[in-house]
Order: sequence, then structure tokens, then C-alpha cells
Amino acid sequence: MELTNAQRASVLVNALPYIQKYYDKIVVVKYGGNAMTDENLKKDVMRDIVLMSLIGIKVVLVHGGGPEITDMLSKIGKETEFVDGLRVTDAETADIVQMVLSGKINKSLVNLLESKGGKAMGLCGTDGHMILAKQMDPRLGFVGEITNINTQPILDLLEKGYIPVISSVGCDNDGNVYNINADTAAAKIAGMLCAESLISMTNISGILRDKDDPSSLISKLTIKEAEELMNDGVIKGGMIPKVECCVNAINWGVNKVFVIDGTIKHAILIETLTDEGIGTMFVK
Repeated sequence: MELTNAQRASVLVNALPYIQKYYDKIVVVKYGGNAMTDENLKKDVMRDIVLMSLIGIKVVLVHGGGPEITDMLSKIGKETEFVDGLRVTDAETADIVQMVLSGKINKSLVNLLESKGGKAMGLCGTDGHMILAKQMDPRLGFVGEITNINTQPILDLLEKGYIPVISSVGCDNDGNVYNINADTAAAKIAGMLCAESLISMTNISGILRDKDDPSSLISKLTIKEAEELMNDGVIKGGMIPKVECCVNAINWGVNKVFVIDGTIKHAILIETLTDEGIGTMFVK
């Protein structure tokens, strides 16, 4: 549908209070997994992020890339094994994770942002020892538990007007490289940056009271309510670690956390710059 000039102006005026609210604030966007699989949608998301940056929002993009890692492992004939939803990562798999996340995906996202008129710079957790980690569980191999985030490289890029694009790879002081869960990395980075909000882009509409009923979407949750829903079994399975990351981010100092369906066109703008919102918002 083609908008008239008056309608375009009206859209901008209506967005003004939200632009003012987020101006010069840090917003961390977690983008990954299944929300990244459609190339046209990916271009739209990157354009939306450039728009947010150009209106004065300090966007930090943290990404994963599980499907592409699995695809690369299958190409070299290596089977993927998961324990408790986390990828078992031996030394060879750790090399593949670093290559796919910090190489292929990270640089393609930076390139897309630049092509849409943004200023972007790629980082991985080993750069400047930004994400320090230790082994989480011997059964998982080189899967890392974050021990510290050095936010200085991120803040330096934001100060220069860049969008930092961060791949969820960590390291320790002995030079070992660790596969880090992207939701966990985004939550910790957002907390350490005292971000105004963390937006987790997934392929689900948000938190549902009934997983089979889209109309049961819960639009707002406090930490206490989220914990009750986990205890009652309403939030279960693969959603538990995602919700725990949302709760942790709030506890670590993030003002608001959103879980939204990243497969909806302009989802990130609808959530940030309108009253309606489309996902679930977590608050303290």
C-alpha cells in the first residue's frame, strides 16, 4: 500500500515520543538461529537496524548461527550432538563454530548493514578478550560459561557511531576458544552495558500461556510472574533457557527485555517505535 505524503508525515510524528525515549540509549538486539534463515527478511532486519541507528539509538547486534554451524558440520561429515539443548563442541567443532560465526555470518551481517547505509564493525568475543569464559561442563567440551565481559571495545565503537556486530564466541586466558550460547551472550552484554532494552528476535511470537494457541500471547511479564510460569510448567522445554536469559538480563541491569517474532516484517520497529508491540515484554 502506497502512503500519501501526509500519512508518511503522520507516521513520523507518531513515532517521535519513542524516538525521544530511545535517543542516545543502548539497545542490544539478539539475532540468530531460525530468524536468520530467510535472506530477504535478513535484509529488511538490517535496514531496520540502520534506521534505528540513524535516529540516534545505539544499537548493538549480537548474533548466533546454529543452523549454519550444523550445515557446515554436515558438509564435512561430522554429526551434531546436543546435551540439554547445547551443542557438544570438541576442538574441531570449536574451529568450525569460530569460522562460521566470526567469519561467514559476522562479516555478511556487517556487509549488509553497510550496504543499507549503516556504519558497522564486526567483533567476536576473542577480540580484546571481550567475552572471557571457562568450560561449562566437561560433557560439552568447548562450550563456555561467561566469566567476564570487557565492554570497552563495544563502547569505543558506539562512541564513533558504529553498530557493533558481535559473534557469540568466547575465550580464556590460555587461548582456548569457546562456543557461547547467543542468548546468554546477548543478555550478559546488555546487562554489562546497562542497556535500555534487549530485543531477542526468535521465530516465535513471544511467551504463550498455551503453546498451541497464538491468541494466548502474554504481552507483559514481571520476573516473578515468569518464574511462576516456569515452576507451573507453562514455560517449558527449549523456552526455559530463553526465558532465564530474559530474567537474568533484567537482574543484571537491563530496563526491559522483549521476545519477538523476528520473521514478521519490521518486527523490531513495531516493538520499539509503537504502542502496540508484538511480543512479550519482561520488566522487573
